[in-house]
Amino acid sequence: MSSNDHIELESVVIRFSGDSGDGMQLTGTQFSNTSALMGNDISTFPDYPAEIRAPQGTIAGVSGFQVHFGSNEVITPGDEVDMLVALNPAALKANLGSLRKGGTILANTDAFTYKGLEKATYTDNPLEDNSLSDYQVIEAPIDSQTLDTLEDHELDLKNKKRCKNFYALGICYFLYHRDITPTIDWINEKFKKFPELAQANIATLKSGYHFAETLEAVVSTYKVPSAKITPGKYRQINGNTSTAWGFLRAAQAAKLPLFLGSYPITPATDILHELSKHKNFGVKTFQAEDEIAAICCSIGAGLAGNLALTTSSGPGIALKGEAIGLAVTYEMPLVIVNVQRGGPSTGLPTKTEQSDLYQALYGRNGEAPLIILAASRPNDCFHMAYEASRLALQHMSPVMLLTDGYIANGTEPWRIPDVDKHYNEIKHNLIEEAPANTDGFKWIERDEVSKVRKWAIPGTKGLEHRIGGLEKDYHTGDVSYDPINHELMTNARKEKIERVVDNIPEQELEGDSSGDLLVVSWGGTYGAVQMAVKQLQKEGVRISLMHMKYINPIPKNVPTILKNFNRIIVPELNGGQLINVLKAKYSIEAIGYNKMQGLPFKISELVEEFKKAIQ
Repeated sequence: MSSNDHIELESVVIRFSGDSGDGMQLTGTQFSNTSALMGNDISTFPDYPAEIRAPQGTIAGVSGFQVHFGSNEVITPGDEVDMLVALNPAALKANLGSLRKGGTILANTDAFTYKGLEKATYTDNPLEDNSLSDYQVIEAPIDSQTLDTLEDHELDLKNKKRCKNFYALGICYFLYHRDITPTIDWINEKFKKFPELAQANIATLKSGYHFAETLEAVVSTYKVPSAKITPGKYRQINGNTSTAWGFLRAAQAAKLPLFLGSYPITPATDILHELSKHKNFGVKTFQAEDEIAAICCSIGAGLAGNLALTTSSGPGIALKGEAIGLAVTYEMPLVIVNVQRGGPSTGLPTKTEQSDLYQALYGRNGEAPLIILAASRPNDCFHMAYEASRLALQHMSPVMLLTDGYIANGTEPWRIPDVDKHYNEIKHNLIEEAPANTDGFKWIERDEVSKVRKWAIPGTKGLEHRIGGLEKDYHTGDVSYDPINHELMTNARKEKIERVVDNIPEQELEGDSSGDLLVVSWGGTYGAVQMAVKQLQKEGVRISLMHMKYINPIPKNVPTILKNFNRIIVPELNGGQLINVLKAKYSIEAIGYNKMQGLPFKISELVEEFKKAIQ
């Protein structure tokens, strides 16, 4: 629908892109926050280089931030980009493939110099060689206009140049009818101790906005109406913050102190950053000298009666492997967060992948089963962090929570829950005080139903017991090399994990309980997969979605769901890990669709693959 002065759209995808250091993450965040305040549903995805400072102007140094905002439910950062903001030639070259035909390019013409083009490996200027004829190009001298705006401001040249991101933001605000007031308020608060910087950024923002007014005669402007959302109190949240807050709530619900031992690694570090802010909730965080020290101090904290956590990503989890086995044989509560990234080794630190499922399931010596969970989207990380804590405490077992770089850094609106109602008390087995009569106390003694041992703090008077990595006697907990006992203990640890199935929800299904195609997905691919399935359901296709968040053990109703569909497809951002687990466990015929590019699925590619699977 269009009016005289604008075109109305259901949703828009914008990617802000420039050199690392151009403030693209800040610019995208401000646009996202403003859109959320104006009532749009949003989803965002920052995409930045792994190098701390790649050479300026090169493709390796391009930093981007994509925001998808709309008047309907938005659960992915979007497929094709509607508008690309390119602050230099490298940003254009790196992102042009994502821009839809007919989309808009905002190009900073001041950066398209011979040197800039050469760094981006262009042989000709794309603004002049007609190679962008399929797009609407807005040419804006952003560098020089920014400096002209700030001519009378008492700032050095370096700080003046750094304001150019707000000039580009001002242009975008005009083109999409955004209110600049929230950003002006944010600038005044952010730079209240540096009023000259605040005035410069505000002036540049307004200058960009007014420059765009002069373009009105030659380009279209757009409006995206407010979304209809469930009433409630919302805030914008990313996956890592959501994870950290889920642990905070779990610790309160369990009435236990929270301890995190961690070593910084991309993209998991922000969980450590966030939890370190909350000493007022009794949180203790410890930045260890390496990954092994990080998990070992957490094991110590768990033995001492804390809700113990350790966070990392694939390479760090590999280093923690032996200590995870130690926690398994201790049979103690410990949550291990693996924010997956592209691998192997250091691989693609800032890109997403789902290739650590095998590592979670099998990456230890001996028979060492874990409870394994996977979060599906940024705001789901809160719930799954709480669930990981609950299961670790109630089943005296390490739990690995899998997220990934895509949902850890992505943001979306989060309806703040009633935590007292939905995230209430977590009961556990910690023996707070030794009973009067401790004769015959056996720490290894198990509950008959759950097979869970007691949780006594070593050294507590009357509850003294021996711990360690050596095998224990099933009945006494003493060190044992007896071969029959080892097999008994191995089976006991395995059976304890299998019995967790009685303490997790049944698998949910989106769609009919039978049909032509069942899509089985897990982890952070949920948004794109769900949108693809919904699209085909609207077209009348008999398709349903089974998105798995409980990976080990698998919910007990999964075999029933699997057998009710003619065909099964399992899309994964790996070489086919879950599909092989399902084939081995249930002897099913299934089709894999796999992508290992460090990029999330596009809705359009999934729709195409699902259609092929049905034919």
